[in-house]
Amino acid sequence: MKLKHFLLSLLFIGFVQAKAQRVIIIGLDGFSAEGFKGSKHPNIDALFAKGTLTLNNRPVMPSVTLPNWTSHLTGQGPEEHGVTANNWTIDNHPLQAIEVDANGYTPSIFKVLKDKKSTAKTAFYYNWAELVNPMNKKYIDEVSFEKDDKYQDNYAKAIDFAAKNANDPTLIFLYSVHTDHAGHSHKWMSPEYISAIEEADVAIGGFIEQLKARNLFNDTYFLLITDHGGVGTGHGGVSMKEMQTPWGITGPKIKSLGITASFFSSNKNTSLVLAKIFGLKGLPKSWTGMSPTEIFK
Repeated sequence: MKLKHFLLSLLFIGFVQAKAQRVIIIGLDGFSAEGFKGSKHPNIDALFAKGTLTLNNRPVMPSVTLPNWTSHLTGQGPEEHGVTANNWTIDNHPLQAIEVDANGYTPSIFKVLKDKKSTAKTAFYYNWAELVNPMNKKYIDEVSFEKDDKYQDNYAKAIDFAAKNANDPTLIFLYSVHTDHAGHSHKWMSPEYISAIEEADVAIGGFIEQLKARNLFNDTYFLLITDHGGVGTGHGGVSMKEMQTPWGITGPKIKSLGITASFFSSNKNTSLVLAKIFGLKGLPKSWTGMSPTEIFK
């Protein structure tokens, strides 16, 4: 009888762990497809070797930072979420969102996940101050801002957060702006910009090794996303250098397609993909993105 109870408890634990999906989004600002092709990133390559990564992802327009990250995290375009420029605030913006919560924010993946799964844990780590403005922080359990383009402390906090909530559905957004700032300061595709990408790759490699050491890697989904590319020292236009970016995903139910352009990819799709991973139904009507069926097993 004791053996039966023990086996049943193991089955229950396995069921709980299977339901407790963990997703870590790695966001690198201003990471262009051209930059991907022109830099060395062995740790990113290894991470997505058993997943899929396209270099033909499309940002939303304008190819500006805040509209695009908001699109990633809300499943909408600027015409729907109303974030059309980097100076957007909840109290000062010309275009109203077509759908808002009780506090005036357009519904984010953090809100939807919290609404649908009461035990879900969410975290938002960033180093560009305006990035969190369109998010209703009441749906984010841990918010951490790091100054001066630094991100190492946030990477460490993300590991601790994942460990602390290992048995709960968990969504971690882990972002750095230093790649974008290298482009603005030294030009996209400059040696300094390439070095910033390669520095990020080293940090990602260390992050992955620490997750593995704490037994947090094998059952985790990882996304690699960005907002836009760049040309010269800027962005915001419609050139392919600005409007073509990498988008990658790997995890238990993701096909191993390698680097491919065989599916439609847009920044508006990211939240829909996350919703599918977490098994969320009844999504906001304002979410006009789609979840590419080609990437799932």
